[in-house]
Parts: sequence; structure tokens; C-alpha cells
Amino acid sequence: MKYTQLGRTGLKVSRLVLGTMNFGPQTNESDSHALMDAALEAGVNFFDTANVYGWGENKGRTEEILGTWFAQGGDRRDKVVLATKVYGNMGADGEAWPNHDKLSALNIRRAVDASLKRLQTDHIDLYQFHHVDRDTPIDEIWQAIDVLIQQGKILYAGSSNFSGYKIAQANERAARRGSYGLVSEQCIYNLMERGAEMEVIPAAQEYGLGVIPWSPLHGGLLGGAIRKEREGSGARSTSGRSGDALADPKVRAQIQAYEDLLEKHGLEPGEAGLAWLLTRPGVTGPISGPRTQEQLDSALRAVELELSDEVLKALDEIFPGPGPSPENFAW
Repeated sequence: MKYTQLGRTGLKVSRLVLGTMNFGPQTNESDSHALMDAALEAGVNFFDTANVYGWGENKGRTEEILGTWFAQGGDRRDKVVLATKVYGNMGADGEAWPNHDKLSALNIRRAVDASLKRLQTDHIDLYQFHHVDRDTPIDEIWQAIDVLIQQGKILYAGSSNFSGYKIAQANERAARRGSYGLVSEQCIYNLMERGAEMEVIPAAQEYGLGVIPWSPLHGGLLGGAIRKEREGSGARSTSGRSGDALADPKVRAQIQAYEDLLEKHGLEPGEAGLAWLLTRPGVTGPISGPRTQEQLDSALRAVELELSDEVLKALDEIFPGPGPSPENFAW
């Protein structure tokens, strides 16, 4: 496994992040534990989750699965850089009681204690804001985070789904308070969705945030979706926002060109999609959310994969980036 610093911190993290969103909804507890054991054995030390994972009536279930795994001992918790998130509505009936969601000081205090209990640990290494809270003053959020750091309940704070200007705003306010500020940004970023290159990633680099891409294969589209469709194994090859994307002729043509290119060079699409992200400036490591050992093994191989200049150039031609701002806005 390869490691890097998380943004401007002294924290060393693996260049592959183990995403746990499928633990509970898609992968049972026993199999989830086996995947975490295998990831740790392979050197993956960065695990990402969120308080809402488990979804529906089972919100919090994913954190509970991590907690029972930590409870097995064997230095599991000591070896893992643990990241979770706060913001979502945790009401079991789908309707949050007032102050049971978002980023008020009250909810942050309540949510972190609940996560610690589910995770069976005394601290969270990276506590991330799952979304921008437009109703809560940034100073209130930082005050709550500073208290948690002083109490030893969290070590660092990060953002997720923030715009470039929100990253700047958050860290400027933190600096005025003498707070450390955001150290990471978790954003959607992959070959098909490169909008983060315009402002989010430049802002992250300017303020010393590590970039942690989620949906690195765009819901499975970059994982060999057309080939799996042709082989009859594509029933679950795409999901979420990408479930019907192949019905769009333009998208289908892009994915076909992508798969043809990689077949020509003897590369697996899913591994190449992850490896491409590892070449991008500012990226700490993509989040891989495996359901099976085979998927984890594929993600691990991607860390060792070096794409040639020829392949990188061809990928840029198939999936052109937006270019920098403000040029992209001005001309």
C-alpha cells in the first residue's frame, strides 16, 4: 500500500479509502468484518462512514458494524484512521425532530456522542460535515468543533459536497478564530464528473485540504458497464444517479470508447478509473465501497497501476475536463 499526508496535516493515510456505505444495506455484518480485515491486512488504514449509513429505519447500522469490528480488538481501532460524517436527519420515522439534523452546535454535540457509542470508540479521527448548512453561522460550527477537539472526541474536521467558495469561507473564518479549519474535502470526482477541477480542487489545494473523491467509478459506469451488460452480468453494474445513463447515446458512446481504449491496452476499466484519480493533483485517495472481496481486490490493484502517458492523453480526449476558472467562465 502507498501512503500520503492528509492535506496539510501530519496524518498519514492510505491512497485507497475504504468506503463502508454498503455495510448493512448490501453486505451483512460478517462479510463486512471480513472485508475490513482484508483491507487492513492489505495496508488500507483510512475507513470512511457516516452516521446516516444504513439508511431508512436502519440509520446508524453501518457505524454499528464498524463498532462491533473494532470491539474484536487486535489493534483494529489503533491502526485505522476513522472518518465519519454529521448532517443528516437521524429520525427513524424519516422526520427529524427540531435540532436532530444539520450543523447546529446542539446537533453536532448530540450526533458525535451517538456516533462514538455506535462505533464503540472514544474518538473520531476525521469528523466531516456531510453537507453545507446554510442556516447555521460558521462561527457556531467552529465553536462546536473546537470544543470537541478540546474534549478529545475528534481530531480533525473535514467537509463533503462543499463548493470552492464555501471551503474558502469556512477556513477564513476558522483562521480568524485561531481554529485549524477544514483538512479535507470529500467530493464527487471521476472521469465523467470533473466539475470539481474548476474551483473545488483549486480551493482545497490553496487551503491545504486533502481531496477524497466519492463515486470514483460514477455509480459503476466506469467499471465496465457495457461489457457487463453484454455478458449478462450488468444487473448491478450501475446504480443511483448512473442507473439509466447508458440509455443516453452520448454517454454510451463515451463509455464504449473508454472500454475499447482500455481493452486495447489490456487494462480493467474499474482499476483504470481509480488509477486515473490517483494521478490527479490534490487527490489523497478515492473512496472504494466494495460489496465483495473481488471488488476490494480490484481496488487494491488500482493503487499499484501506473497509466501510461498515451492512456492518460486518450482518457482526456474521451472525457475532457472543464478547464480552470475563471477562464472557463470568461472565454
